Amino acid sequence: MLSNKFKIPGYVLIILGFVLTYLYFVVNIRIEIPVLAIVSSFTETKFFTIYKTNVADEFIILSLVAGFCMVVFSKEKNETDSIKKIRTKSLLHTVRIDISLLLFFTLFIYGGGFM
Repeated sequence: MLSNKFKIPGYVLIILGFVLTYLYFVVNIRIEIPVLAIVSSFTETKFFTIYKTNVADEFIILSLVAGFCMVVFSKEKNETDSIKKIRTKSLLHTVRIDISLLLFFTLFIYGGGFM
């Protein structure tokens, strides 16, 4: 568990993610920089290559996931044992759902749609 101090930076990252989402879809912002790709298959399949691409969507995902994780995994100011028990049960339930979805998609989704 993270300290309670991580909640505010988490909320800032979440707000930043939503602002970037708005800019990406409504204003059509493009942030093109060279990136390292372990596997790239746009025109042809290449391994360990550098190419220039729009990374705005990656910034959106990273800021939202990091922000939500910081908020969710931060302790409350006055956290009791019952809250810890609820958090543990919720985490276990989430892992079960995540594994079930991963297995389902692995079995029934093929090609680029899997990504």
